[in-house]
Amino acid sequence: MPERISKQKMSFTILSGDSTDGDGGFGIGSINLDNMTPLIIDPEENDVFIDMDALHAKSKIEKMVRFKPEKEHAGPNPKRYWIVWLTLQNSGSGPYYSGATASEILVSREERRIKLGYKSLPEHVNYMDKSLKNQFVLSHMDERSLGLLRDYLKEYDEGYWQRSSEELEIQLHLGM
Repeated sequence: MPERISKQKMSFTILSGDSTDGDGGFGIGSINLDNMTPLIIDPEENDVFIDMDALHAKSKIEKMVRFKPEKEHAGPNPKRYWIVWLTLQNSGSGPYYSGATASEILVSREERRIKLGYKSLPEHVNYMDKSLKNQFVLSHMDERSLGLLRDYLKEYDEGYWQRSSEELEIQLHLGM
């Protein structure tokens, strides 16, 4: 009977505390996503929901979809979704929305076992980074999706909304 050799794979821990704890060696430069919450917006269904699996590209809307970075891959008249990378911080007066960016996803409406879709992975990573750096980049979203996001954020917790930067209101077209 052949002897089984088990190899241990090294994996990244991205949902831990401060990656710079300890000697400053292994783990330096890893991203801490503790304060990030991905929201999925489905403007067609007037729906906004939290899906933590989006942090690992395994959200409900991404399962069983083969993505390519070309919009044409999703076919004619695809269904549009937005993943909003929402970052929260805690100040002396309480938690607030400190960053929010949105990435577009298009999914074919064609009925097949594995659907076709569009997603730009570099865009998703860049927008996640901008949100973590307390930036708001939402102006490229359609009006309906912006309205759904605005309503969701205000209703989720009024205190979070009131403590947030005026830039969030501007990006959501409230301050104009």
